[in-house]
Amino acid sequence: MDDTMEKKHPLNDLMRETMAKIREMVDTNTIVGQPITTPDGVTLIPISKVSFGFGSGGGDYGKTPPKDFGGGSAAGVKIDPVAFLVIKDGTTRVLPVAVPPVSTVDRIVEMVPDILDKAEKYFDKKQEDPTC
Repeated sequence: MDDTMEKKHPLNDLMRETMAKIREMVDTNTIVGQPITTPDGVTLIPISKVSFGFGSGGGDYGKTPPKDFGGGSAAGVKIDPVAFLVIKDGTTRVLPVAVPPVSTVDRIVEMVPDILDKAEKYFDKKQEDPTC
């Protein structure tokens, strides 16, 4: 099939329209949400996991050359909340929404941001007062 035939084929239009609708549903604001600021100065940023898929298909039927086209497409989007970034007094923490970690490795990975934060404060304090 040559390029002009492909551009005019209804299946291409069907697929383009399906992808356009998926783009409308899934953007960066779906994954990292808009910040929410509470009256006491805490900023919450929702983080989500987005999964999506689509399928499209069609066929020509009728006498040669094909007179009619039949087709369809479907798309699905799944959004799961994962965590909130909590920003308070210049400190950022991750507040998971999901089930707590089960294995030791999961717990260690979850503790890394807190450990780094504490180490940074320790070294900052050490630089201010070397006698500590």
